[in-house]
Amino acid sequence: MTTPEPPLGGQQHPQPPYQTDAPTQAYPPAATGTLPPQQPGQPFPKKPAGLAIAALVVGIAAFLTGLVPVLGAIIGIVAVVLGIIALRKQQSKGMSIAGIALGGVAVISSIVAAVGLGAAVSSLPDAAPVAAVTESSAPSEPVAEDPSAAAAPAPAPEEPAVEAAPEEPAVPADYATALIKAGMYSETMYMSKAGLYDQLTSEYGEKYSPEAAQYAVDTLQADYNANALAKAKTYRDTMAMSPEAIRDQLTSEYGEQFTPEEAEYAIANLNN
Repeated sequence: MTTPEPPLGGQQHPQPPYQTDAPTQAYPPAATGTLPPQQPGQPFPKKPAGLAIAALVVGIAAFLTGLVPVLGAIIGIVAVVLGIIALRKQQSKGMSIAGIALGGVAVISSIVAAVGLGAAVSSLPDAAPVAAVTESSAPSEPVAEDPSAAAAPAPAPEEPAVEAAPEEPAVPADYATALIKAGMYSETMYMSKAGLYDQLTSEYGEKYSPEAAQYAVDTLQADYNANALAKAKTYRDTMAMSPEAIRDQLTSEYGEQFTPEEAEYAIANLNN
């Protein structure tokens, strides 16, 4: 057996032995941002239910007093308001809805009771006159006559009835329509009284009877002076006639047939 030769340089360096059983230092785990899990059996936090309980209690009270007019409606409205507030705050849904339902029933019952009570009260005055009539219809005891009473005075003689004045005969229909037609001609065409009569009786005009035409011109309340003036201004403005020519046209039996006085009034006021 041969021994190994030492390395170059003639020196040996011993190798350190391996250490396998050296103790190690333990470090705590790094912290995280999560909360520890819920332990089994631990109770969850309860939501407040004060308003829901109050709505249920007030609703029960309103339901019990629902037939009382006004009072039941007021308590029912309070129960409904409390129930709505409890629902908005996410409190007990069952108690809140129960309070709202009981309060609503109480409001309706109270209103119906109030209406029925009002109808009953309003019907009371109608029964009073019936009772009064029943009492008055009972037979009354005869009253003894006083022999010393004075004799009743003799009735005054009746005055003779005054005879009614005879009614005026009704105007015939053709007379009435002739009057209406005469008024239309006077207001639109400014005709004279004689011109109206001729127009109403003409076979080429209205063809009324002479009696109906005479009734119309006599009854018509027309201002013939104003008609003559309006007709004169029409001749002057449309035909450029002189005053004397206008006078002749107004009074001519083939023209307008106004009276000389009406024509004179028209010429005198022609420039007014």
